[in-house]
Amino acid sequence: MIPEQYSYEGGNERPSLEWLRIPDGAAELVLLCEDPDAPAGTFTHWVVTGIAPTSTGLDSGVEGRNDFGERGWGGPRPPVGDEPHRYFFRLYAVDRKLGLGEDATGQDVRAAIEGHVLSTGTIMGRFGR
Repeated sequence: MIPEQYSYEGGNERPSLEWLRIPDGAAELVLLCEDPDAPAGTFTHWVVTGIAPTSTGLDSGVEGRNDFGERGWGGPRPPVGDEPHRYFFRLYAVDRKLGLGEDATGQDVRAAIEGHVLSTGTIMGRFGR
């Protein structure tokens, strides 16, 4: 379960993430956090592009726009009474620099990485209220 402090209404603190074993040939890392259980379909909570391939955590990168219309992390905020939603944090290693800026959305990232993903890593958390 994702702690309350990371939820949209509980502090909206940005979670700390770390990773290992980035493949050779990676030019950039990209992070997306998405909720596939949202009532209107998949909801993007976090977009981070331009992460250095030598990084082992979020010490670099450009935060794009989440589906709240804001830049940066937008924590979980499922409807009250729903079963806990799933939040997938996916890190992509891509073979080229994407050149996406701070207005990049999840949709922009998915289009840009098409055919350029070397590997992915996923962790899933749940949150309900």
